[in-house]
Amino acid sequence: MRWPAIAAARTHDTAARTPFFVGTPDRPPLAVGSVAHAHRRALLRWPQWLTLDAQRVTLHCAPPERADAFATMHDALRAQGLVVAWRDEAFPLFTVQGVPVGVSIERAATRFWGSLTLGAHCNGYVADARGVPQQLWIARRSSTKATDPGKLDNLVGGGVPAGQSPRDTLIREAWEEAGLRPEQLHALARGRVLQLLRDIPEGLQREWIHVYDLALPPGLTPRNQDGEVAELALLPMREALALAAGDEMTVDASLVTLDFALRHCLLDDDGALAAQAAALFAGQAA
Repeated sequence: MRWPAIAAARTHDTAARTPFFVGTPDRPPLAVGSVAHAHRRALLRWPQWLTLDAQRVTLHCAPPERADAFATMHDALRAQGLVVAWRDEAFPLFTVQGVPVGVSIERAATRFWGSLTLGAHCNGYVADARGVPQQLWIARRSSTKATDPGKLDNLVGGGVPAGQSPRDTLIREAWEEAGLRPEQLHALARGRVLQLLRDIPEGLQREWIHVYDLALPPGLTPRNQDGEVAELALLPMREALALAAGDEMTVDASLVTLDFALRHCLLDDDGALAAQAAALFAGQAA
């Protein structure tokens, strides 16, 4: 099994981007991401908010002005095609260490700034009488999705917006993507947190994905509610893992599936794969 997602999760050209900081009135600026060198010129129109030099781009406006400054810049950057896949969703802005900065920004703009986002994904599986996973639910993303259209995915997955925890997001997405109600999630179990830092067409994906597992009873058929999933299939474990180990699944979902397989000892070469993926696994979800 190749698992190209392991390498893809760390495919990032640091030399092509300038670090992005947010200034603070009483302490050193906070590192929150990075901006592509090719996009620096577009930022010169806002000297009232941004300072650019060879080493960094810094937002230096007062905290109460940050939300309006970001909103104005994002509208203009969107019109220029530099912020794409607009969602009308507010995501919290974090430092690169995961500390909230105290402002929310448009979800699509997080890729432009290379800022940290949180994700929540769930492996839905069916186990035998001994509790050993035998089948895995795999989703196919709608062809109209803004990112990775038509690719294979986990049963449930989504970005964590402002005001929600990863578990909150998973409970919401479980209904939207699989028709599962909160009372059907009592067996939800935590996996690890996966750390991705990779160049994507939209910019830079800097993301911590919180992984969960959910044992589902035989005979229960999840049903998509929001139109973002084209189909759901319950596959034998070996077939599902083979798909995750190839390139038909999104990078995020492939790694979430790998985490599941390693924790449940479902791979013959799990020692070698665990060593390759060790840098991505940040430990137990909080």
